[in-house]
Amino acid sequence: MPARLSSMELSDPVTPATTDTPNRRKSTRTAQKPISYQQNQIVSIGSTGSGKRKRGDNTNIDIDADPLGDETSSDDNESDPDEEELKELRRRAPSVKRVQKKPAAKKSKTTRPATTSLAMRPATNGIKKPTKPRKPRAKQNITDPDETSLYADVFSQRQPTDEVAAEWISRYDDHNANAMCELVNFVLRCTGCDLQVDVHDIDDPDNVPNKLTDLQEEFQAQKITDYPLISKARSTLFSRAVMTDFFQSLVTSAHAKGLLYSDVALLENIQIWVTTMSSSGIRPFRHTATVISLAIASALCGLMRDIVDNIATTTRQKDSERKKKSVNKGRVSALQTKVGEIEKKKDLVESWLKDIFDTVFIHRYRDVDPKVRADCSTALGSWIATCPDIFFEGQYLRYLGWVLSDVSAPTRAEVVKQLLRLYKNKDNVGRLRAFTEKFRSRMVEMATQDAEPTIRASVVELLDMIREVGLLEPDDIDTIGKLIFDSEPRVRKAVSGFFAENISDLFESTVEELGGEEVLDEALGDSSEDDYDNPRKSWLKLKCLAEVLQSYDSNGDAESPAGDETIDSGIVPTVLETRYAMAAQSICEGVPEVKEWETVAGYLLYDHSSTLQSYDGDDPQTAFKVRCQLGEKEEKLLLEVLNAAVKLRLTEAIESETDKKGKKTKARKDESREIQESVATHLAQVIPKLLGKFGSNPSTASAVLRLEHVLDLEIFQELRQDSTEFASLLDDINKQFLTHADHGVLAEARNALLHARSYEDLEEVTDGKVQELWEDTIDTLRELAKAKTPHFTSMANTVERISNLASISDCVVLFEYEPRTSTQTTSKTGFTRVVDILVEVIKAYGNDDDAESASLVSSAMKSLLFYNMWIVRSLKEKIELDELIEDVPNYENFSAAIQGIISSRHKLDDVRLSAVGTLLDLHTTYATLRHLLPPSGGKGASASARDVVASLVRGVPQPVQDMILDSFLAAEKAYAQKAKRILDSPPDDDPPDDPDSEPEDSSDDEDEEDDDEKTRRAQHRQHELLVAEKRLCELTGKIVLAILGQVLDASGSKKGTLRKRLLRNKARLGPNFKEVLGYLDEAKPKRTRAKARVVVRAAGNNKGVEKSNAIVTEEEDEDEEQNQVEDLVEDEAEDLERRELLGDLGEERAAEEMADAAGQDEDDDDIIGD
Repeated sequence: MPARLSSMELSDPVTPATTDTPNRRKSTRTAQKPISYQQNQIVSIGSTGSGKRKRGDNTNIDIDADPLGDETSSDDNESDPDEEELKELRRRAPSVKRVQKKPAAKKSKTTRPATTSLAMRPATNGIKKPTKPRKPRAKQNITDPDETSLYADVFSQRQPTDEVAAEWISRYDDHNANAMCELVNFVLRCTGCDLQVDVHDIDDPDNVPNKLTDLQEEFQAQKITDYPLISKARSTLFSRAVMTDFFQSLVTSAHAKGLLYSDVALLENIQIWVTTMSSSGIRPFRHTATVISLAIASALCGLMRDIVDNIATTTRQKDSERKKKSVNKGRVSALQTKVGEIEKKKDLVESWLKDIFDTVFIHRYRDVDPKVRADCSTALGSWIATCPDIFFEGQYLRYLGWVLSDVSAPTRAEVVKQLLRLYKNKDNVGRLRAFTEKFRSRMVEMATQDAEPTIRASVVELLDMIREVGLLEPDDIDTIGKLIFDSEPRVRKAVSGFFAENISDLFESTVEELGGEEVLDEALGDSSEDDYDNPRKSWLKLKCLAEVLQSYDSNGDAESPAGDETIDSGIVPTVLETRYAMAAQSICEGVPEVKEWETVAGYLLYDHSSTLQSYDGDDPQTAFKVRCQLGEKEEKLLLEVLNAAVKLRLTEAIESETDKKGKKTKARKDESREIQESVATHLAQVIPKLLGKFGSNPSTASAVLRLEHVLDLEIFQELRQDSTEFASLLDDINKQFLTHADHGVLAEARNALLHARSYEDLEEVTDGKVQELWEDTIDTLRELAKAKTPHFTSMANTVERISNLASISDCVVLFEYEPRTSTQTTSKTGFTRVVDILVEVIKAYGNDDDAESASLVSSAMKSLLFYNMWIVRSLKEKIELDELIEDVPNYENFSAAIQGIISSRHKLDDVRLSAVGTLLDLHTTYATLRHLLPPSGGKGASASARDVVASLVRGVPQPVQDMILDSFLAAEKAYAQKAKRILDSPPDDDPPDDPDSEPEDSSDDEDEEDDDEKTRRAQHRQHELLVAEKRLCELTGKIVLAILGQVLDASGSKKGTLRKRLLRNKARLGPNFKEVLGYLDEAKPKRTRAKARVVVRAAGNNKGVEKSNAIVTEEEDEDEEQNQVEDLVEDEAEDLERRELLGDLGEERAAEEMADAAGQDEDDDDIIGD
């Protein structure tokens, strides 16, 4: 290769420096063409009279070759030795056994075109075609070809690095210039550079910068981007750990032999080369030299520690000798001389350490490469721990503090790791006080605002150590404690211990206020472990927990427990975990008292009202009860803690069934079963009591109802043979359902009933209770419908309950039931069926703008949508059983009412968006019947089913499609404005912008606001951004499902227009929007065999055998990709059929629509030969 030929001027093979050392370079590095080319270059250089060889413009011919041919071209160059080189190899063969492998290499070369490329094709070494055409880059072969060099001795690990270092020290004693030349070339080899220096360069240290500049220029001309220190190549012998260990062994060996102090030039010469390389503009040189220099400094720190210990020991011996009655003056003098010699060594090592710090570390800790910065931080932490007498000072610690603000996350993480190491030792607190005062605010900022959750968790652990030694301010303690409400689970888990210590501190101070532990123990007396209803000292800790949680909750009561939006989008709202619930899960891990959930329940059920009446101020027991009295917000928080404690107890019981080896034993199963039975029994008794006390408040009622979700009803049924107690529990749930209008309470009660229905033995009892709810709500609806004056609130609450019941129970019969006509049962509109009443409600209040009407209309649409879903389910069962369909459903009135809302409301109105979603869900639901169509020509029930399905599967009218597109465009623009994203320029056929669309936020007055107001405004903007993205993605998702179901954009003159418009800004509005539109991507055209011929024409400059290899590789890769696409298409088609949305698209149409996810890179993959 040209890079190796250029090194001939640096190391003449006939000079003594080369012949005496065993690291002669392999002669196989030259091939005929490169030799001819280099000779031409030498002639041209000689004609100019220049003493240095420079590369011409043609040097990059081999470097810019195709990456697929890097290794093969290297084989060509190294497998064609000339005659003289073969003689030299045969002469050296008896002494070096590895040269015997050379004939095998020559044999593989002759068969390479037929076997090598195919055998290596599946590996990720450049054979696999890249997804995008990239500029070929040269790669350095890191494996050392010279088996006898220092590089091979170190990295082959035939002997320990200590022995290799000792042998080098011996060679240095024999001929220091040759040995130093060998070591410098070893450093160059570690950088990935094949160039070398000779003895003349070693003898001229003043010319080191110029020599390295020449080496850098030649190395940079090769355009090698990979180097051993960061390379992931499997074929390399290089190991970073081995390299650093070698240099550390070199320093310790020189120290042990005394050469480090007798020949100061040894380390000085090494540092001249390494320090100069550490300031190189080429990253391989700079990074490798920095790592070597840091390793040498680490070894010197170890020596300094041993020297200091040796001085202390020798000094003690000298002082002890002087204190003897008969002083041996000769021994004292010898010890004094020894101390002086060691002191000189100490001063010398200290000067070297400071020199490395000043010349390498200070410049490289802020290097442009984050890996170099991280290495410097790691080294400094090691130096401080190893050699505190020098580096454990503020002038060195400050560098760790400055790197805390590094832009690279791994570098910041490394600094935090080193600080954890320092703070863990309590003896370091005094020295770290000034550092903590200076950088405490930055550490608190990292814990609360760092972009990496892992770093935040680590910094919280660090701040916990700082808090333990009393170096954290109270405001900072509160700031970190508030992270218990953080959205990141890792941060909450890390802060649980910190938070628990805050609770303990408050608990201890409160106990002191009440007279101390002895007074409390005497006042409370001895209480049984199973007596959870009487006061106990753990109640006070729970009270402290509630107070701290309330003080840390910055949002106060502004949070909605269920996290629901103003208007639902036609689907069942999911009850999300509150921030209190997520915080409680982390608290249970840090506060042991919380794990006893029976104690928490007893504390919540205790009646504190009688305590205030009898409080005299002197009784410790009464004072304790008054102090433990809970407020309304504190009760809500402890109910969330109770939920988390119960879940944690059941989870631990289930996990205890298996031992550490993953095996289950009968004893463990029995113990786990006993715990679950105990929890179920006690919980069934506690839930009605909690509902009786907290059921009137919606926020606390929803928390209590959530306890029923974790109740194992199967165990409950086994323990209680009669269903009386379970029926009583359902009665309490029904009472909450009928008395509350809060979305969260209704959702929790609905989920509790659904959980109860999941057990077959209890299904009959549950269905009876659900039927009672149906009767009460429907009777109330009819009463409100026939009232002369409308009661919007009552009507909205009733319809909301109906929509929740319809989501878990079949409502077709109930909605279509028509009672006997009478003046008492007929509504003022003349309708008596529930379905007709709800349709009339939509028509009557669909255009009203008040919030109550909007909620009423949204609940009515949702109820009717569930009603139609149950109808479709019934039709499917009849079609599958080939039963005759007598009553054909009709949803025209419902669809017309929804279309009226869409046409009369603003594009981004919440009710209109809900109506759009409901209409699309309605048509898409009936479109799922298409794949159940019986074969044509059938008679009887089959013919009836075919006619029914044909009449029910309808497309959305074109005018309504245009209005849906308008809503999509408005939602798209609104989100783009809030997210500050640029949309694709609209064509002329796009509708004009809506003048009533949401304006962009104005930030003119932000400069005049204080920090709190800016924070609130930023949080408000973030909330609006998330709501806008949620609204856009939900609407787009429903449109996509409707298009796949062929009820939208499937016919007419505008067919395909909506699909095309949806995909216009697919890559501009974030990953969520892109993922939703992933199902609409058009399939790529199928590849043909003609692509192989294109590859052959592109490889016209290669040999014929290489052409055939290209053909085989291309065709086989194409077959593999096609098989992958077909498999993926098959899986996604089955998935769509399971969701009943594919219909009669046909296999070919489905494959074309869905294969894009797997085949969108095919174009890029196949153009490598173009």
